[in-house]
Amino acid sequence: MSILNGKKVLLGVSAGIAAYKTAHLVRQFIKAGAQVQVVQTPASKEFVTPLTLSTLSKNPVHSTFYNEEDENAVWNNHVDLGLWADLMLIAPATANTLAKMTNGVCDNLLLATYLSAKCPVYFAPAMDLDMYQHPSTKDSIAKLTSFGNICIPATSGELASGLIGEGRLAEPEDIVAFIEKNVQSKLPLKGKKVLITAGPTYEAIDPVRFIGNHSSGKMGFEIAKTAANLGAEVILVSGPSSQQINHSFVKRINVVCAEDMYNACHEYYKNVDVAICSAAVADYKPAVVVAQKIKKKDASLQIELAPTKDILASLGQTKEHQLLVGFALETDNEEENAKGKIQRKNLDFIVLNSLRDKGAGFAKDTNKITIIDKDFQAQKFETKSKTEVAGDILTFIIKKLNV
Repeated sequence: MSILNGKKVLLGVSAGIAAYKTAHLVRQFIKAGAQVQVVQTPASKEFVTPLTLSTLSKNPVHSTFYNEEDENAVWNNHVDLGLWADLMLIAPATANTLAKMTNGVCDNLLLATYLSAKCPVYFAPAMDLDMYQHPSTKDSIAKLTSFGNICIPATSGELASGLIGEGRLAEPEDIVAFIEKNVQSKLPLKGKKVLITAGPTYEAIDPVRFIGNHSSGKMGFEIAKTAANLGAEVILVSGPSSQQINHSFVKRINVVCAEDMYNACHEYYKNVDVAICSAAVADYKPAVVVAQKIKKKDASLQIELAPTKDILASLGQTKEHQLLVGFALETDNEEENAKGKIQRKNLDFIVLNSLRDKGAGFAKDTNKITIIDKDFQAQKFETKSKTEVAGDILTFIIKKLNV
């Protein structure tokens, strides 16, 4: 999954021969998981058709303030377009469009949308080499950059004129990679490593039976996705779970039992900045694992249980620079039990939820949490989706990290 997954991208296309590359550019954004809308200058339609770009983006393409052929035409609101976008890219950005952007000229829908945009604006120049090197073009690029816009430099290569030199539109893959890297560099958890545990553990009784619990791993996986989307490098240690994650910033390590999870956590713990232990680890395991399937008999069966290693406590004992976060699922005396866990396990804060709260518990899509820090300051949250809960937890972590 790309850092652009779920982002709203507004692509502005001006009238240069390099506009033919925008079809591939739209495909690259869609492949990255972004939503795409396209605004064309009227002249750019001579180089790439709205039909092509609307088909690829799965959205109507806008090029005029209203449809002049429709007497009941609806206004294409440039303000709404500018507010819709998480980021705007103008590619190709011709010398003419760059000059107009610099001077606030507003004679088409693309320029009106640019002037209305509240989001980061990227521009990718494309023109012949002499135009690209002209002082007026250099001045336009410098001024636009000083306004806070982000330039994706032209590259060298064969140009439409037949000349070879600088002025070629960057390739679509490189444009998307540039934006991904730039977006990531501004994320609050950029450069941070986060260890997350998720799901249940299964403690074997015999080759076919185990002791486990009802944890689905949903909460841990949502935390992992959110942390990655905030720029963190995530190591996700998951017990048996049907949950899926596909993100370039997430390394998933599958384990089965508490011993496996303990070993995986300690392998990575010393190199992380944050550890979030949301897994529902079994507290006990069979003292002896039977090699063959236990046959059913009329007599009762007794299984001796031994405690598993306490992963969270062991991380607390070896904690150096890490921010350590625990989870507590309680059924009674919730806050007192959670506060005791903070002290015993040397936690920075704990995420408490109660099985008595409607919307909380295993396998649900919602959760209701209270965050309690090591000073016993509590912050209660309403019932929310687990995606939103993950956001609340990561927001709390970011504040603690002062990033």
